Amino acid sequence: MRFTQDSTSASHLIRAYAAGELSINHDTYRETVLVSATAVLRLPEIRNLNDLAALDLKRVLALDPELVLLGTGPQQIFPAASFRGQFLTAGIGFEVMDTGAACRTFNVLVAEQRRVAALLMV
Repeated sequence: MRFTQDSTSASHLIRAYAAGELSINHDTYRETVLVSATAVLRLPEIRNLNDLAALDLKRVLALDPELVLLGTGPQQIFPAASFRGQFLTAGIGFEVMDTGAACRTFNVLVAEQRRVAALLMV
């Protein structure tokens, strides 16, 4: 008998991460994705940090995050200060880490029902 509602059953969770590949729920992605508890958006145009300048910030803001995680692949690499500053100006937390750490952090925060979005480069 269930005593509490499972609020994470409809959430997107990252099941696995390997070089060049992410598994979210039952789907596999081989390009950069923007993921929240309720949405997964493919961003094939974002292949490295230089491509972040072309990212339409409205796509991220539409997810209404309180925190954005940036997974930069196998190594933590910080983007330009101007990119980070856009989130801080909007009052949104912003953290940079390698993609594996970003995946783990995302899952924990989703389980805590936090409004988190993750921009994950594979």
